[in-house]
Amino acid sequence: MSNQSTPGGGQPDDKPDGQPAENARRLDDPAIIEDPSVLDHPRYLDMFPVLTEAEIDRLRRFGSVSHYARGELLYQAGKFSPGVFVLLSGKVRIDGRDGMGHVRTVHTYRRRGEFTSDVTQLSKKPAVVDAHVIDDVEALLMRPDQLSAMMVSEADIGEKIMRALILRRTLVIERGHGAVLVGDSGHPRLLALQNFLRSNSFPNIVLDARHDAEAIAQLERLTPQPEDFPLVFCPNGTVLRNPNEGQLASCLGLIPEFDPTHLYDVAIVGAGPAGLAAAVYAASEGLSVAALDCRAPGGQAGTSARIENYLGFPTGITGQALAGRAFIQAQKFGAHIGIPCEVQALFCDRQPLVVELADSRRVTARTVVIASGAEYRRPAIADLARFERCGVYYWATPIETRLCGKEPVLLVGGGNSAGQAAVFLASQVEHVHMFIRGVSLEHSMSHYLIERVTSLSNVTLHTRTELTALEGDAHLERVRYHGAGGMEGTMSARHLFVFVGAEPNTRWLKTCGVSLDDKGFVLTDIDIAETRARPLPFQTSVEGVFAIGDVRSGSTKRVASAVGEGAGVVAQIHRFMAGAR
Repeated sequence: MSNQSTPGGGQPDDKPDGQPAENARRLDDPAIIEDPSVLDHPRYLDMFPVLTEAEIDRLRRFGSVSHYARGELLYQAGKFSPGVFVLLSGKVRIDGRDGMGHVRTVHTYRRRGEFTSDVTQLSKKPAVVDAHVIDDVEALLMRPDQLSAMMVSEADIGEKIMRALILRRTLVIERGHGAVLVGDSGHPRLLALQNFLRSNSFPNIVLDARHDAEAIAQLERLTPQPEDFPLVFCPNGTVLRNPNEGQLASCLGLIPEFDPTHLYDVAIVGAGPAGLAAAVYAASEGLSVAALDCRAPGGQAGTSARIENYLGFPTGITGQALAGRAFIQAQKFGAHIGIPCEVQALFCDRQPLVVELADSRRVTARTVVIASGAEYRRPAIADLARFERCGVYYWATPIETRLCGKEPVLLVGGGNSAGQAAVFLASQVEHVHMFIRGVSLEHSMSHYLIERVTSLSNVTLHTRTELTALEGDAHLERVRYHGAGGMEGTMSARHLFVFVGAEPNTRWLKTCGVSLDDKGFVLTDIDIAETRARPLPFQTSVEGVFAIGDVRSGSTKRVASAVGEGAGVVAQIHRFMAGAR
């Protein structure tokens, strides 16, 4: 069965921006409801600021004055916007719509000095809202490259615009515009897609296929089979049946484009803390940067419920928030970030170096930074894979905790990630049972987290305990374990969170011949005998190829050290490129 269809047999419209609206009567359609709560939003003034005449004049050198007639679209959801429009006269209405065709007005721009766009401008990805011209418009249009230049040259105005764009995306996510996922809320594939969209800050809502009236009506029309779930209704009208993440990203326009003729100064593989830091510092210093990641910004750190020992955040910050800020910051300086883009090979036997993507596209660069991090380790337990997302999880986010309800959960692992997860889960569920193989947490977890975990009344630490088997039918029901003193036991458990370390993501390096240690981590500098004399600590056994973060042999598995390595490698790239000329 085909994995996608379009209601009514129609196809998404491909007309250019500035086109007449497909159905002009929608401009005054009484069915379109303006959201009054936007006006009452506590950050309304930050979300929709008005530039002064002096600020408008400062921006003129970065853009050009354009005119649009009533009934035109400046941009629309699912298509690329030409840039940021600073309103000089006229009126523009912003409508958010979801995959079911519902339309809700987010805001109407009518004051000179207001500006309309979305944070997707920086990532060169499609807009998530429609911009209708209500009264003839004169606007200063800053295209994406001009916008990046403005943010660097006019930092104060750039900060105002950046803050507004970020808050507007948050508003659209809160209001539930964008993709609509239909299925059982506990369906493993639905959870995977929901996590993917959440990690990429793409607005979406979930409808229960069994109880939501509108979902039921759509299902009667589409007559899906059980294997078709979950269904995804994209904003462009396309319906996907049980898509994978790549198919969903394609439908939403998230797959980035690369110019095959462009030669980058540096290609960074991995957009965790190390890769994002390298992208920020390299782009801010004028290097041409391509950063690639197969899933979402942040890597493993992006799933952390709260990072409390990162410098400058005394009250802590979620991994996703930290990654999201770094992601936007890199784009601000002009880095070209491709997410999702899976890298399948690196070819080092030529110059320039060639990074090959899973879809066979190629990115060429003078240097390559390996920042691909590590993947969650799966313990050798029979039936573990069978229960993944049917009771077994490798991260703890609000999506997973909603499934747990107030039931007790089991968490396996004793590192910092496990500690952060235990603290978060304890605030959401009835009880957390924590299994560790050691006699204590002292050698594997930071002191502040140990104090936090051991102080929680609904967390029980089981030392010298190892999971041995999982049991259940369609869903996890109980576990077997080997305890202290040779004791064998069972425990009822419908929700198991696994945090037992990670394995290096280096399989894609086989085509390059980069030296690895016996565990598969990348060797750099003094760990490689023939390169001891080189003053480039992060360089691998291959000229022009560097490694940073968790994927590097001997690295400190901390966010701060990953960021430091990301910053430090840029100076080494400069030195290498200067010597290569």
